[in-house]
Amino acid sequence: MDKIEIGYQAFVSDGGEEFGAVREISHDGKTLTVYVENAGDFHIPRAAVAAVHSQKVVFECAKLEPALRQAIGHAHDRETL
Repeated sequence: MDKIEIGYQAFVSDGGEEFGAVREISHDGKTLTVYVENAGDFHIPRAAVAAVHSQKVVFECAKLEPALRQAIGHAHDRETL
């Protein structure tokens, strides 16, 4: 798997829009802190990563906690049409 770096955009495997960005990586590399738009920071286990490519991190939705999935669903609520 490719190296994850701070600033990479975050996506879920079953959705097309980015929902945030990687803000921090734990020293042991097992946890990513991801800022979710309109919800703040979430700590996500590296095991939830499905793919890394083109400065994007794709997470497997089924491996994310319910609160995070809900936040992802509302990440773009404040955007205007």
